[in-house]
Amino acid sequence: MSSLSVYHVSSPEIPNKVLTHFEDIAPTLAEQGVRFDRWEAAANIQPGASEEEIIAAYQARIDGVMTERGYVAVDVVSVSCDHPEQAGVLDEYRHSQDEVRFFVAGRGLFNLHIGDYVYAVLCERNDLITVPAGTAHWFDGGERPYFVSIRLSGGSQGLVAELTGDDIARRFPRLED
Repeated sequence: MSSLSVYHVSSPEIPNKVLTHFEDIAPTLAEQGVRFDRWEAAANIQPGASEEEIIAAYQARIDGVMTERGYVAVDVVSVSCDHPEQAGVLDEYRHSQDEVRFFVAGRGLFNLHIGDYVYAVLCERNDLITVPAGTAHWFDGGERPYFVSIRLSGGSQGLVAELTGDDIARRFPRLED
């Protein structure tokens, strides 16, 4: 189940707020400029589907967001505990452009450091999150990562992470399997 836990930076052990309903999560994140949405596939996706098949199942939605936001690149990121290379970046970073992820399968934890708060967004199947350009954050795929996500970006080089140098990510809860 998707969730949002909001922490004050001074108390990473106790969230101020925990939300588990889409109807509560989406507007709370929207107040911070973060888009949180849900998509359904236009066709069934079988395990082991190719990147092309996955993109085709969501093509209308992808095209809509790409047109609306001017994104030019789309790809699929598939991570499993057998090949965890892209499971997460456990140091705080930011991008010069939006980071858009749609979870086709599995889950991952986006931690957004906005002002004096950390918004820990557990994304699961059918969740779309757009982290605005310049937002400090980190991503955790868990100790045994598994997710398939569609990634949209505004440039052909993809997203380049710029580390902030802040060790805040080490103080907050990790995604537990």
